[in-house]
Amino acid sequence: MNKKMQFEQDTLSHLRTNVREIAAIDLGSNSFHMIVARIMNGSIQVLSRLKQKVKLAEGLDENAVLSQEAITRGVNCLALFAERLQGFTAENVNVVGTYTLRRAVNNDEFLRQAAEVFPYPINIISGQTEAKTIYAGVCHTQPEKGRKLVVDIGGGSTEMIVGDDFTPIVAESRHMGCVSFASKYFKDGKISQENFESAYQSAVNKIEDLGWEYRNLGWQSVLGSSGTIKTVHQVIAATLDPNGIITKARLEDLIEQTLRVDHFESLNMIGLNPARVDVFVPGLAILRAVFDVFHIEQMRYSDGALREGMIYSLEKNFQVADIRARTAWGLTEQFDIDTEQAHRTAGSANLLAHQYTQWGKPTLAEEMKNVLLWAARLYEVGIVINHKGMQKHSAYILQNMELPGFDREQQRLLALLVRLHIGTLRITDLTQFARYDEQDVLVLIRLLRLAVILNKSRQATEKPQKITLKTNRTSTDWSLAFEQGYLDRNPLIWNELRQESQGLKELGVGLVFN
Repeated sequence: MNKKMQFEQDTLSHLRTNVREIAAIDLGSNSFHMIVARIMNGSIQVLSRLKQKVKLAEGLDENAVLSQEAITRGVNCLALFAERLQGFTAENVNVVGTYTLRRAVNNDEFLRQAAEVFPYPINIISGQTEAKTIYAGVCHTQPEKGRKLVVDIGGGSTEMIVGDDFTPIVAESRHMGCVSFASKYFKDGKISQENFESAYQSAVNKIEDLGWEYRNLGWQSVLGSSGTIKTVHQVIAATLDPNGIITKARLEDLIEQTLRVDHFESLNMIGLNPARVDVFVPGLAILRAVFDVFHIEQMRYSDGALREGMIYSLEKNFQVADIRARTAWGLTEQFDIDTEQAHRTAGSANLLAHQYTQWGKPTLAEEMKNVLLWAARLYEVGIVINHKGMQKHSAYILQNMELPGFDREQQRLLALLVRLHIGTLRITDLTQFARYDEQDVLVLIRLLRLAVILNKSRQATEKPQKITLKTNRTSTDWSLAFEQGYLDRNPLIWNELRQESQGLKELGVGLVFN
């Protein structure tokens, strides 16, 4: 283990002794959101989420004066949040106001009325601070490493950030949001080619000066966050691609469908929440402008954004290089996983996986092998419930917990591998994935099952000096070769391999060993 990894593990180990409940509240232009979470075992555990649509931006007039009606809606929502926060100290509550409160010339009146029902300080942050906090939220929750472009389309503003790992390089916030654009370009919910193009061109005008600088910096991945991009992702996932990847062609397809109707109330798409139609249409215009100005090829949705960035900012020690490692360490502590056994099993899985080369999707090989290693480290997480049926308990935990650092397909794959690491394996057990090849998934399952078998004796396990894995041309038949005398000295492993070989015959695949 290198010094950096050791430092991060020591840091997270220290955190497990400090249980702390925290809250983050985002006073957005469209909705107010609150997350209540607990810092425990070196990880963030979300306890509750509250959201209320207040449409603050609708109350901002041409002179940037916030109406009393809008103030009242916001204050009433904060009174509700205050009920949930009883007993919280001020240092554990982070509240920020964004675009609308930033712009309102009478925001002091909002703060005065809010103070009567809400006993926590409200910090109205700058656009650049908002952008950097959004970037932190994405980085702390998503698996992508290296340079990335992050885009967040909110109710009143859009943030665009390019950064390396946790460090933003450029961060900008521009005054264009789905609520403000809805009232300006889609009055009374009317849709037309003309008003859509007006909204699109306005968005282009607001960000085209950023285009060259951002494109010159470049990126390896593009992530989008918050409501508009989430909604576009959900519609694409329901109609075009289960992964919900946003591409230029898919975006144009949604725009074409949108322009077939003449009013918000007439727009009916699978995956589109009717309550979000009023912000979906102007959001499409803004998103199209972002794609065009920055020459984006594809974008993945991130469920981490401003609120997550606020939460993680309360505990600086969470900034580790590998988000998955932090997540796994938290699970290890929370569920008291045998770390030595996890290390042994992961070592065996790694040894075997590096000898397998016949991947159906070679470009995903490293990603799949990484998920395999995390499955090898976490397959016993369900033992805390019951050893009987442990694989089902483990899979349920991993499928239903929030796992920062794993996207949804990776989380589904992780849970499947853990569920099938032991017991009878049937072809009907294999789940369909949008991203992964079915045969590759079967390969991962077989590799994990072998790694578990090789370490059944736990601390009494004899680590073989060499294992050779060979496969036939179709990769269905595998051959394992151990050093001389190893299987004679380990009859339990020999018997487990024999049973595995018998069971695999029903799948039409073979396993021989010597």
